[in-house]
Parts: sequence; C-alpha cells; structure tokens
Amino acid sequence: MSVVARQGFKYTIIGYLGFILGALSTYFIFPFNFEFYGKLRFVLTSSEILVPIVVFGLSYANVRFFHQAQKDGKHQNLLSLSLLAVVLNFIVFVGLFFLFHYFFPQFKKEEWWSLKNLILPLVLVLSLSHVFNRYVSNYKRIVVPNIFENIFPKLANLIAFCFFIFLGMTEATAFGLFFGMFVLSLIGYASYANKLEKIQPDFSTGYVREKNLWKSILNYSFFGFLGNIGNYIAIKIDNVMIGVSLGMEELGVYATLYAIISLISIPQLGLFNISAPIINKAIAEKNMEELDRFHKKTSLSLFFLGAVLFSCILAGFPFLASFIKNGTMLRESEPVVWILGSAILIDLATGFNGNIISMSKYYRFNIVIMLFLAALTVTLNFYFLEKTNFGIVGVAMATAISLTIYNIIKVLFNYIKFKVHPLTIEMIFVSIISTLAITVAIVLPNFESNLLNLVYKPAVVLVMIGIGNYFLKLFPVEEYINKKFIRSIFKLGG
Repeated sequence: MSVVARQGFKYTIIGYLGFILGALSTYFIFPFNFEFYGKLRFVLTSSEILVPIVVFGLSYANVRFFHQAQKDGKHQNLLSLSLLAVVLNFIVFVGLFFLFHYFFPQFKKEEWWSLKNLILPLVLVLSLSHVFNRYVSNYKRIVVPNIFENIFPKLANLIAFCFFIFLGMTEATAFGLFFGMFVLSLIGYASYANKLEKIQPDFSTGYVREKNLWKSILNYSFFGFLGNIGNYIAIKIDNVMIGVSLGMEELGVYATLYAIISLISIPQLGLFNISAPIINKAIAEKNMEELDRFHKKTSLSLFFLGAVLFSCILAGFPFLASFIKNGTMLRESEPVVWILGSAILIDLATGFNGNIISMSKYYRFNIVIMLFLAALTVTLNFYFLEKTNFGIVGVAMATAISLTIYNIIKVLFNYIKFKVHPLTIEMIFVSIISTLAITVAIVLPNFESNLLNLVYKPAVVLVMIGIGNYFLKLFPVEEYINKKFIRSIFKLGG
C-alpha cells in the first residue's frame, strides 16, 4: 500500500475518532455548565479568526514554493523566514490591538478584552502551528498533524472543562491547562517536522531576494490570506457574535446544538480526498460530461445519506435531550436544529461546487465568493442579534440564509462556466420520502420510556426511507452493504 493510501486511510480514522470524542463530550460532558463551555468556545474561536491575520498566508506559501526551494536546498530557509515573519506579524498585531483599545476604550467592555491574556498568546501558538502543519504536508504526512489539529483541541476543551467543573480547580488553572494543550501541540508539530528532516534554522534573506522571489511569495500569500480570513469569518464568526451579544451560556447551548446537527456532515469526511483527483483529471482533460456525471453522483450520495441522518436526528432529538444535562435548554432552542440542519443538507446537495472552482482557472472566484459569504454572514448575524429578539435561533437563520445563497451562487457559476450542476430529480424524491418519514415518526404515539422512543422513532424513519429507496432505487445501498465492500475496508485501502 502506498504512503498516500496509508495516510489517507489513517487520516479518515483520526477524523472519525475526533468526531466521536467531540460528540460524546458535547452531548454528555459540556452541558453540565453551558457558560464555561461557552467561554472555551469563545476563546478558541476568537483566536482562530485572528490567526489568518498573523499568518498572512505564509503557511500556504510553504507548500506552493516548497519544491522549488527544496531543489535549491533552501526549503528550511523558507520555513525559518516564515516563522520569523509570523512572530513579527504577531508583535505588530498586538501593538495595533492595544492601540485600538486605547483610542476606543468603550470596546474594553467586550468579552475579548477580559480574555485577552489567553486569546493573544493562543493566536501566536496557533499561527506557528499552522505554518508547521502545512510544511509537514509537503512530506505527504497528514496523519500526525491531523492528531494535533483535530484531537488536541477537543482534548484541551475536555481537560479544562473537567478540571474546572468536576475537580473544582480555579478558572485560571483550567485556562492554563487549556492553553498548555496547544503549546504541547506546537511542540509536537516542531518535533515531528524535525523527525522528518532535521530542522536547520536559516534566517538569511539572500535566496528570497534573488530574482525577487519575495514578491511572488508575498503575492501568493496575500491571496491565501484573503481566502483564509473569509473562510474563518464565515464559519466561526457566529460563535464570537453570540458570546458578545447574548452571553457565554447561550453560546454553549448553540455550540452543543451545532455539534448534534453536524452529525449530518459525517458522509463528507475523507470523501474530498477521494474525489479531488477525479475532479482535477476531468477539468484537465476538459471532460465536462464525466465531471457532470460524477458531480451528480457524489452530490446525490451526500444528500441521501445526510437526509437519512437528519431525519433520524429530528425524530430522536426530543428524547435525546432528556438524557443530556440541562437538556431543557436545548429543547427550548430546538428550531436551531431544524434550521441549521436544513442549511447543511442543502450544502450537501450542492456537492463539491467549491472544489470544482478551486481546481479550475477560476480559482480566484472562490476567494471573492468566500469574502462575500463572510460579509453577508456578519451582516445577517448583526441584524438578527441587534434588531430582533430571536436569539440563537436568529443566528441559525442568518447562517442558513448566507450558506444557501453562497451555494446557489456557486451552482450558477459552475453551470455557466462548465455546464455542470449537482441537482437531479432523485433529490426531490429523497426529500419527499424523508419528509413523510419524519412526519409519521412525529405523529406516532410516544411511549413512557424516552429510551424506547429514542430507539423506535428513528427506526421508523429508517424503515420508511429504506422502503422508499427499495422501490425507487434512489441510492445503491447494495453496493455498500455487502461482503466485498466490508472486506475492502479491512484491507486498509489496498
């Protein structure tokens, strides 16, 4: 088995383990204190949004220019200068941060100011980690970095929470443990990079000044920065705005509901790594007919599996909440599950629209549309939080509207430029069957046992969708539930 195959399989396993760890923590540990969980989310999300500003796309430059620099024996020079630039950027950023609050002292009332002693150092640690993460990927090693990127943040949340809530440690101690996990992650990144190839710091500037290479690096980094900052804001800004406007407890509730509904996205895990070469080949060969066929097939698969999971969640959520600490607070915000779930389902139905664009000559359009999504998300969140009384339901509506518009634009762009789109008549049938299944499950009488209801209601949904799929042949279940497929899994990608 090749290095890529082994790494791809292990990467997927780590992804699932991370999801399970995060899900179990979110369902059964963090609900014991939504306020402190909300603080942890606020700190990490705020830091992650600021990371692209400090990194300024230099992490991606370490991938784009790696092989060129390696041929010249200067790849570690590129790494060293990138790390140095990140540190200098951070110093400038911290200066501007305090300068801003000096001239606008009213913002010192915000949560980020009271938590600045944790957020700012975390920004530096995450920024340096991001550079190492991309650097290590050049060696076709993605598993160990995925542990630091996917598992360690979840462990940081879990350890800090347990020490504060269950062991009675002070908040400052819990935050220290939280920060310490990310420091360990950075040390792990650096040690692993050194293991792959001994790091030899080289801060000379002669190589990057030669033939004005620094201009190419800066130009590429700038576009990477734009795409990255747009992506982080679009995906994570809702957490920050909830924390500022509604408080940490509401943020904790929202984060828990989001974690529950994110179960729908499981089918996407690892699928892009499989699909990317196929998409790239079809575009390179200008085989739009094959691209359209593959686009429709993968989109239908994602939509069908997402619809099944979403239907089961809707049928079982009220009874799942009864087993979760402070589950009543989750039930009161149940519309968030319906709204966000519908938006994610639409996202699954549109498939890999963004990946098709990013692998074509129109890749810069992805940056434009991502910045548009970020601006739209911030604007809608501001409106629903400041102009309505919808609370976190309003935030869910803002996210759903912006994500749906974002996907519609990408679908139209791909159809105009490539004559491909993901939509099929089968998706309508899947929607009808799923709606009927959810309706029947909700209307059916409840037993006194919530555990029994949690099992039998989703089971009804599965049976009804299964029957509908059997007669309409919407999704080839038989291709996956057979001995050959199961054996292929245990062959570890062979």
